[in-house]
Amino acid sequence: MGCFIVPTVAAIVHKGLKSRFPSWKEDRYHSWLTKLLAGGAIFGLVDHAWNGELFMIGENFLVDLALGVTITLTIFAVWGAMVIADRAKVRAEHKVAQ
Repeated sequence: MGCFIVPTVAAIVHKGLKSRFPSWKEDRYHSWLTKLLAGGAIFGLVDHAWNGELFMIGENFLVDLALGVTITLTIFAVWGAMVIADRAKVRAEHKVAQ
């Protein structure tokens, strides 16, 4: 159960932070992050529901929590790579346009 709680909490916190920081509200990169975190959370929920483990706490909750942290950090890494790639693409398009 812990593995989907971490990305769920991260998605909720990030969504809340977006409302507090006006510059994040319209920023597409932060929109991407919210969607990626929500996707990770939904995937975890579906996986656990599918396996009949939605509200079960495993034998080692800390291992489940560590998996959730790993999933969330992976989502952040993918998001970072997406942002870097997009910024490089925008810079390249800007150079071509000049």
